[in-house]
Amino acid sequence: MKRSSTTERLQRLEILKAQLGSGEPTTVGEIAEDLRVSVRTVSRDIQILRDQGLPIDADRGHGGGVRLHRNWGIGRINLNYSEAVDLLVSLAVAEQMDSPLLMAHLKSVRRKLMASFSPALNYKVRHLKSRIRIGHSVSASLLASVATPERNVVKQLHQAFLLQRRISIGYRSASNAETTRIIQPHYLLLCYPIWYVLAWDELRDDVRTFRCDRITAIKILDADNFKLLPVARFDSALEGIYAI
Repeated sequence: MKRSSTTERLQRLEILKAQLGSGEPTTVGEIAEDLRVSVRTVSRDIQILRDQGLPIDADRGHGGGVRLHRNWGIGRINLNYSEAVDLLVSLAVAEQMDSPLLMAHLKSVRRKLMASFSPALNYKVRHLKSRIRIGHSVSASLLASVATPERNVVKQLHQAFLLQRRISIGYRSASNAETTRIIQPHYLLLCYPIWYVLAWDELRDDVRTFRCDRITAIKILDADNFKLLPVARFDSALEGIYAI
């Protein structure tokens, strides 16, 4: 049998997805006959679609068939850049927490998401997990002071963190004093539910820790990357915060 070209294979996969999504009962043999390919080729195509995230059910035995899972209906999800960055950071957090309940498909999800990014950005994504630290939950007394960060602040912080960009922030101290700082967000630390930024503070010319829920405004300053400092440089900034 003649070997399929890439274009023919892609067209066959699209036809196969349409057939499986039609809801009509069908078998691998019937699909192979319709597409004029071997049963082995159809089985291989079905596995490719499964690897791409399509939930295909198969009934074994005589008369068994293949179909999309009856609850499947999510369609294609198109993420804008900010949404993709937020998702990447969230996946890195989940991976760093190393919870068996969260890890089932995280690697495959991240791999598929990374496929749409440039090689330079992929390099940063691969090292993202090492820049997120997980500590112990905060005390009940500290929990009472937790506020919800502004959505736009979180979005801008995620982008600056991923791309290693300098940012200007408005910051409210524990005494409610407002200051403006220029910082380099090197690491993120989660002491649930409080997030901290481990940063180089250009005003103080030293490392500092900033609570994310106290950042009132944020602006990405330029397109140049800062050089990442080793996490050990932030030991002094973590005094009083128990972190792993």
